Amino acid sequence: MDNEQIRKPVWIKTNLKDSETAKGVRQALEGLSLNTICVEGRCPNIGTCFNHGTATFLIMGSICTRHCLYCNVQSGKPMPLDETEPQRVAEAVKRLRLKYVVLTSVTRDDLEDGGSAFFRQVVEEVKKVNPNTKVEALVPDFKKNEEYWKAFITPQLDVFAHNVEVVRPLFPKLRPAGDLDVSLSMLKYFKSKGFLTKTGFMVGVGESMEDIVNMLEELLNTGVDIVTIGQYLQPSKKHWPVHKYYTPEEFKQLSEIGQSLGIPAVVSGPMVRSSYLADQYFSQLSEPHNH
Repeated sequence: MDNEQIRKPVWIKTNLKDSETAKGVRQALEGLSLNTICVEGRCPNIGTCFNHGTATFLIMGSICTRHCLYCNVQSGKPMPLDETEPQRVAEAVKRLRLKYVVLTSVTRDDLEDGGSAFFRQVVEEVKKVNPNTKVEALVPDFKKNEEYWKAFITPQLDVFAHNVEVVRPLFPKLRPAGDLDVSLSMLKYFKSKGFLTKTGFMVGVGESMEDIVNMLEELLNTGVDIVTIGQYLQPSKKHWPVHKYYTPEEFKQLSEIGQSLGIPAVVSGPMVRSSYLADQYFSQLSEPHNH
């Protein structure tokens, strides 16, 4: 496979039109100087989600201590934590009247506990100010340390999410500072604590069909509730190249495979991202068996 770019197929569409709702989201974020992964990660669904009135807040700064080959978030030396951030995020959720919010963060290996206590504080503050808002936290691996996972646990959390991102054979290459086995045990750990759990990975980075099925089986073993599968899109020429664009039919097939294995919800599509329309999947799953 050479580095010549494969042409983007027609089904890779992004909605960049701003509705009034989307403008409101942007203004609220800028007014409170908050980061979103939507903007930092150059997410293709920014229009759809902002128009929907949802946003994924990127907390603990916008600089990551790890460098994954597919990610557009800047890596380097992060700034110290901002003690006012929990209040500002809670206020933004209130201003935007969000019914469902996703909180995520860069990886902060520079912090003693990887940021787990601070992340928990943001979750609790958002819930205190917005008691009816559902809160999903999409977390890093908190320095691969179970003590820090435990420190993150809060009954205020509705959905625990942690992404595996890529299949096993490509993991060491694309996520050199991560560890797939740690990520899988983290999902299992939070499931054992009674949380609704969620994870996601991308395809199109050079994996085989067998790799995908193996990944789904490994995820099934963690007891995960929701798995998202989306198309990898190369953020810039410096990033890992796209090896294949899966068709909408192939994505449908992946979703069927995952569900036939026994995963309760497999959300799979070219434009699916971990937090894409997260509120809809949550409501489908949480009705019958809430923790």
